[in-house]
Amino acid sequence: MRINLPTWLTLFRVALLPVMVVAFYLPFPGHNITAAIVFVLAAFTDWLDGYLARRMNLTSAFGAFLDPVADKLMVAVTLFLLVESHRGGWPGILMAVTAAVIVGREISVSALREWMAEIGMRATVKVAFVGKLKTVMQMVALVVLIVQHEKAAEALRLYHIGEALLVIAGVLTIWSGLYYLRAAWPILRGDTPPQPTSGNGHA
Repeated sequence: MRINLPTWLTLFRVALLPVMVVAFYLPFPGHNITAAIVFVLAAFTDWLDGYLARRMNLTSAFGAFLDPVADKLMVAVTLFLLVESHRGGWPGILMAVTAAVIVGREISVSALREWMAEIGMRATVKVAFVGKLKTVMQMVALVVLIVQHEKAAEALRLYHIGEALLVIAGVLTIWSGLYYLRAAWPILRGDTPPQPTSGNGHA
């Protein structure tokens, strides 16, 4: 199997995750800024590999599989770090619930898309604008929270802004999840018969 440039970038994004985790926890000066920079770099490669794949027509089955996996790993790992560092009281509960909603939605929509692909109807649950808006809001919130996760007194206001943005992202997550479910509901309910694809059954 030959790995093209966009797929190498996706693999690089996955490799950045343990670097971010180490930077998040090691108590060196500016470790939170370093972790945020690593996260932003990973997010940039997400855009770049997609751009190069389209611009240079460098697509592959492996890259198509790995790219969404890398995206979801990046978000899930970051949320787990923030939940672990945000214990106690209602703020901690809110953070945990929001993280659970976001991760749960990602798992559910991924399963829905996989099933729709199996029956040749993946285009029915294609990415919508609300999903893209959710992603932007989520990324901004996570960057703010990584930078301010130590919650120093002088930075507490910015941290609360990050919390609010993440809650908004959580609401958009539910909204976009319902959008995809609504699109697939006639097939799930049996009103529209599935149309199996030939070959191995994948779209």
